[in-house]
Amino acid sequence: MRKDRIDGAGAASLLGVTALLALNQVIIVEVNEGIQPVFFAGLRSALAVAFVGLWLWARGRPPVLRRKDLGPGLLIGTVFAAEFLCLFLALDLTALGRASVIFYSMPFWLAIMAHFGLPGERITRIKAIGLLLAFAGTATAILSRQPGTGGSLAGDLLALGAALGWAGTAFLARKTSLREAGPEMQLFWMVLVSAPLLILAAPAFGPLIREVTPYHILGLIFQSSIVVAGGFIFWLWLLSVYPTATVASFSFLTPVFAITLGALLYGERVTLAMGVATVLIAVGIVLINRRA
Repeated sequence: MRKDRIDGAGAASLLGVTALLALNQVIIVEVNEGIQPVFFAGLRSALAVAFVGLWLWARGRPPVLRRKDLGPGLLIGTVFAAEFLCLFLALDLTALGRASVIFYSMPFWLAIMAHFGLPGERITRIKAIGLLLAFAGTATAILSRQPGTGGSLAGDLLALGAALGWAGTAFLARKTSLREAGPEMQLFWMVLVSAPLLILAAPAFGPLIREVTPYHILGLIFQSSIVVAGGFIFWLWLLSVYPTATVASFSFLTPVFAITLGALLYGERVTLAMGVATVLIAVGIVLINRRA
């Protein structure tokens, strides 16, 4: 049943999902120690094909690859592959908190794409202010690298590339014929196409296996099932029940959780500059998503 405001169960569920998304980035960091990042991303997509497919079959809506969706499906899957190639490599090179803050600048890039490519998505004065704040926050995060903070310019730029890829998949999901297929089939196309692309690209980034243990395999399975399939589908259910703006606003907590986990688990130093960057991006995204 659709609700017009958040309740206790909804708030708890949203907090749980945002915490899961932050934990997801910790798992990537951990599994990267045993499996090369690009190969890991490809294996995750390959396993997710099975998990998402099983979910669709269980719902009585088995995957249907329509001919008219072939071009958009290949395109969105390729962009999805680029997104996670960048993100998994970023988390291998730079600090967890930094990568998360930059990655969650995605709505900034999506707003710009939507302004030029989607009807009714023009940038208003308020959105323009939000864009400037979000851009300032992203720039602050990238430029505020200090000794001892775990910052890496290459990693920061890869996190930025991942944010652009995430925005690209969201844009294509609304711009192409895939908008009629629904979010679950969009996800199916993404993992179906990205799996072979990432696995084929992986040898270019070094040995496929580092020091893999059962712990890393468990993390891979958790990523494919709980995070990619379960987390995404549960997020879609929350969007169907609670107001979209409220659900979206909770995503601002994910970088905060990630920064906290980075400090607790890896001893990452939380600087004033990173705090300012987080606030600027969060306020900017609130303004970008504000109703006219």
